[in-house]
Amino acid sequence: MTYKVQLPVFEGPLDLLLYLIKKDEVNIYDIPIAKITNEYLDYLEMLKLLDLDIAGEFVLVAATLMHIKSKMLLPPEENDEELVEEIDPREELVSKLLEYKKFKEAAGDLKELRLRHRDSFTRTPEKENIPVEEDEQGFEASLFDLITAFSKVLKEIPREMFHQVIRDEYTVSDKIHDVLHILVEKQVVYFKELFKGVKSRGEIVAIFLAILELTKIKEIAITQDVHCGEIKIMRHAEWQKK
Repeated sequence: MTYKVQLPVFEGPLDLLLYLIKKDEVNIYDIPIAKITNEYLDYLEMLKLLDLDIAGEFVLVAATLMHIKSKMLLPPEENDEELVEEIDPREELVSKLLEYKKFKEAAGDLKELRLRHRDSFTRTPEKENIPVEEDEQGFEASLFDLITAFSKVLKEIPREMFHQVIRDEYTVSDKIHDVLHILVEKQVVYFKELFKGVKSRGEIVAIFLAILELTKIKEIAITQDVHCGEIKIMRHAEWQKK
């Protein structure tokens, strides 16, 4: 499959780290570096499986995590008492994450102010035209929420399916059409419902890439009722206004 989605359009490596920290409910000041590193590498493998273009920054952060992990595994030298108070090798990473988190939250606040300003000069929209961010149905899910849901779908697929030799009959364009057709008949569809009746690994990947492409061009919106909850897919509010 040669179809590619440009990953940097969605999220970056620091977003992935913050996502893992939030998902695992760990203290950002005391990151369990071995656990987070393993999970980060698992996500990179999933991105490779999907044939997504991974920016060099993702690989660089992976190398940084592995370096920190190796330093923390090394025992302190017994002859040097000053090493007892050695700087935590995670300190620089934590500092970068906190700074990035601060700017990301500030950007979110500015976006919320923009939405409030816009709404103060317009008539209250109908229910179906309310932007996803303000809809009672939930909040926007991230790329990594999608990948988490996708990994769960893969685990539920019989392993023998991955070893079947089936001619690649599924294209991303076809699956984009299929997803949009489903959303004509249903206002909201759950992510896992789109994978019912799949016949091959190629079809699974094509469906997922179709969802990413539709999200990127803002034809659909992906939401969750709660963090790490089930993902719901609907037509994007901007499309509904056309």
